[in-house]
Amino acid sequence: MPDKFDPYREALVVEEKTIWSDIPDELSDPQRTELARKLHADPAACGNLEYVRVYTGFCRQITVTPDDLARLNAGV
Repeated sequence: MPDKFDPYREALVVEEKTIWSDIPDELSDPQRTELARKLHADPAACGNLEYVRVYTGFCRQITVTPDDLARLNAGV
């Protein structure tokens, strides 16, 4: 279940993970890297955000959705 953006947890994020579950394979690795960078730069706008507890803080895990891609492509 996705979490809501949490400024407290954001301050404790020590890892980032991006999951590309429903996204077409037509994206190249450089495109995926750039999109992941943009998503993690604005986690409050992501549709599927989770904070996973790790030993030293939290891992911000974003599952990329088609809505996220549409939002990023519209902003280009």
